[in-house]
Amino acid sequence: MAEENDKTPHEPVEDSLRQVMDLLARHKLVESLVHKQDMPRHELVEVLVHKQNLAELSKKLDRLHPADVAYILEALPLEDRLLVWDLVKAERDGDILVEVSDAVRESLIEAMDNRELVAAAASLDTDEIADLAPDLPSDVVQELLKSLDHAKRAQVEASLSYAEDSVGALMDYDFVTIRADVTLEVALRYLRRLGDLPPHTDKLFVVERDGRLIGTLPLKRMLVHDPEAHVAAVMSDEPVVFHPSDAAADAAQAFERYDLVTAPVVDAQHRLVGRLTVDVVVDFIRAEAEEDMLQLAGLKEEEDLFTTVWKSARNRWMWLAINLCTALIASRVVGAFEGSIEKLAALAALMPIVAGMGGNTGNQTSTLVVRGLALGIINDDNARRILVKELGVALFNGTVWGGVMGVVAYLLYQNAALGGVMAVAMLLNLLVAATAGYLAPRLINRTGRDPAYGSPILTTFITDSMGFFIFLGLATVVLL
Repeated sequence: MAEENDKTPHEPVEDSLRQVMDLLARHKLVESLVHKQDMPRHELVEVLVHKQNLAELSKKLDRLHPADVAYILEALPLEDRLLVWDLVKAERDGDILVEVSDAVRESLIEAMDNRELVAAAASLDTDEIADLAPDLPSDVVQELLKSLDHAKRAQVEASLSYAEDSVGALMDYDFVTIRADVTLEVALRYLRRLGDLPPHTDKLFVVERDGRLIGTLPLKRMLVHDPEAHVAAVMSDEPVVFHPSDAAADAAQAFERYDLVTAPVVDAQHRLVGRLTVDVVVDFIRAEAEEDMLQLAGLKEEEDLFTTVWKSARNRWMWLAINLCTALIASRVVGAFEGSIEKLAALAALMPIVAGMGGNTGNQTSTLVVRGLALGIINDDNARRILVKELGVALFNGTVWGGVMGVVAYLLYQNAALGGVMAVAMLLNLLVAATAGYLAPRLINRTGRDPAYGSPILTTFITDSMGFFIFLGLATVVLL
């Protein structure tokens, strides 16, 4: 990712955004006033005022970290965003493009020509180019690959050949290797000759002559051991390693579990081919969390807050259509008991409570199961025990809160039978909801999809439909 900007002390990015928006507002106001004035050499004055107003904004942007500039771009409407983007220095384009969200990146790329895109991408590291390439036009990617030297081009092509959610797509090729038969003093002299280390370097990779990884040498061990000691005597010979085909989600869990900063990536012959770093893993975790959150809300993809109404509507159509269909089915369940509702109006007032409590219970169970599946905690060996536990929780809650609502229904309508129906219906619906909340993400996961994808809608559909059916069905049998 972009290197740290040491030119200014840190200030909250929200304050920077507010200052940029104030400068933009001032710029628009002054330009509007000058435009309305009738004066000699009006065009020249207008151009000078335009440049003067934007000069301060340009200086402000130069002092900001690329990630902060990306945040500001995401918070601005399209017209202001493109104005600010034009003020960013060309040499910083690449660092900012890899920081912005995919939706905003698309709008920035559309405003750039091929030459600018190639220049921006060529300045990035290999893993960053691989991250940016899928969003670039195909002709730009081809031109970009031609502009790279042979080694870097081969690395980019290798990264692009791996699946998007694999370790190979996230790893970089900037690492330091050393031999096991040298002393720590020799290793330290070697590092001093390098002058600079790759970002997030906390260990050196110990390899054989053929590139096969045999261990890692943490930098802190180099500092506290005898300089005359050999690397082989100090190194860790059982490091955590990954393969390019490993799932990035599994690697992220390993980084969290073992508090890793970097980790080697090896091929089938255990030869060192790259490394995985904590900054890339954190970015992956954040992207996965955002994707899950969007899918839980029924959005197909990330959405630019300032995109057109048409694009936003299309992004939201699919699950709205599915939700409409499920709601129609639930309404037909209610429609089947119209006669019962007409005879006892209290049913219409009470049935949303049963469905609402079931939906809450189902979504609680679904959220826990989605998290367990994402972390790899839930498997075939413990699945039955987890289901039994969730049913136990639903049984307890259904008994307690069903009893409470039974008493409330009796006090409101002075009908003991109605109170009993309310209590039993809530108990049964909470059991159904717990089952639905458990099975929905499990079934979606079995299809190879993200378990968060659609599970809330499926769970809500089942709990609503069954809640109405159980409550109205019991009421019809017992009360009418």
